[in-house]
Amino acid sequence: MTLTIEARGLTKRYGDVVALNGIDLAVEEGTVLGLLGPNGAGKTTVVSILTTLIEPDEGTATVAGVDVLTSPGDVRRRIGLSGQYAAVDEHLTGFENLDMIGRLYRMGRRRSRDRARDLLDRFSLADAADRPVRTYSGGMRRRLDLAGALVAEPQVLFLDEPTTGLDPRSRVGLWSAIEELVARGTTVLLTTQYMEEADHLADDIVVIDHGGQIARGTADDLKATVGGGRIEVTVPSEALAVDAARVLDTLSAGDVHIEGRSVTAPISGGADALGEALVALKEAEIDLQDVGFRRPTLDDVFLSLTGHTSDPTNDTTIEDRPARMVEGVR
Repeated sequence: MTLTIEARGLTKRYGDVVALNGIDLAVEEGTVLGLLGPNGAGKTTVVSILTTLIEPDEGTATVAGVDVLTSPGDVRRRIGLSGQYAAVDEHLTGFENLDMIGRLYRMGRRRSRDRARDLLDRFSLADAADRPVRTYSGGMRRRLDLAGALVAEPQVLFLDEPTTGLDPRSRVGLWSAIEELVARGTTVLLTTQYMEEADHLADDIVVIDHGGQIARGTADDLKATVGGGRIEVTVPSEALAVDAARVLDTLSAGDVHIEGRSVTAPISGGADALGEALVALKEAEIDLQDVGFRRPTLDDVFLSLTGHTSDPTNDTTIEDRPARMVEGVR
């Protein structure tokens, strides 16, 4: 097993606020690590340390085998970074943005131009290559920003909530681009508040809250900690909901919840338990307007671990957005 990203005991404080409290990470080559957490959890602080934008107060980290503290310049030559906000110049064209980044990496005129055209084609931006970026949609700007992070063909790509604010279609398109990069061997660290995004892309997931790691595992591993699934039924009245809850309580593996006319009961044993529940409800002469079986989601995991749901909005905490860095340029 080759670890492309390894961190031990990362700690960062801002006065009395502990942004990170001893985070450990290990990311295998050619995989995606999903870093999940609510606003202010410490996700952007982790990315900022690993991309040499800030230094930790304690702990060590290596990226692509290079120490982020002792050799930050070497780290920057091996990484790409795309943040929560598209770091593109709206007065330049899409081509000019990518060509400029290539020049900053000292790739030379011809190589920079060829790389820009190749990336514009790969991210379906070739038709808009010579238009000013101010005319691009949000999804197009995000794709251009990701292309910019790939100009120097980095071994490691850091994506800090790259799909925040995108519509579903643009988000899915960006997922496809990320999957293609990983298939080519790129290692990705992805921070996100979208549970479905982590479920879709991440090989391994770390959940952090209040600067500390509270869980780690694959999506299936984390879902298994919540339970086997949920039976959800809707009945004609709130009075019947109470009766239905009593019936489901005899089959439930945990607390039964009532919300208006809807009743939710955690179960073990998979979908087979749904059949038992339907039989029991019919014998109790309880009419159903709707019924279903739902497997645990990462949202359920998040709620179980943190006590609150995810809130996919932009961070407005001490976690300032990092700008992309190239060698010698901030």
